[in-house]
Amino acid sequence: MARRASVRRDMNIWRRLDMASRYIWPAALTVFGLLIIGVPLGLPGLAALRPAYVMACVYFWSLYRPSSLPAPVVALTGLLLDLLGMSPLGMWAVLLLLLQGATLLARRRLISFSFLQNWLAFSGLAAVVSLLAWALQSLLDLQALPLLPLGVQIFVAIGVYPLLAWMFIKAHRGAAAVELA
Repeated sequence: MARRASVRRDMNIWRRLDMASRYIWPAALTVFGLLIIGVPLGLPGLAALRPAYVMACVYFWSLYRPSSLPAPVVALTGLLLDLLGMSPLGMWAVLLLLLQGATLLARRRLISFSFLQNWLAFSGLAAVVSLLAWALQSLLDLQALPLLPLGVQIFVAIGVYPLLAWMFIKAHRGAAAVELA
């Protein structure tokens, strides 16, 4: 009898570890992906992919699993993005928190939308966040920055979202599904 209780207790520990790993999957995927994209490989356009990737992660996980991507993790991810992209420290942290807040405010409505409608909603939010980042950097430089990088960042975010969302949906329903633990 004592042996069975020990096996049962061990299974509970493994199950808890499994649930914890599935719970932190979105945050780990966001930070790890940002670090991988942040590696200087000399590939053109990689700098525009960093904010696009993080905005897509924050939007998707805030929409489908908000408890797995809490605000402190979003803020730390924004600080990491600032450090990797050499933008003013704290700028992306605030912008990503605004994106998360807007997504959470509209979550009840967005969750019932089709993929195309969610993609359009993300496109609008990504454009607003990118425009705010451009405006803040222009304000700090005391001159209007070129608009081409802004446009590239917006179009990269809009273009990369379907692929990232497809991968996140696969993870959300498979390896990261807490209810399957």
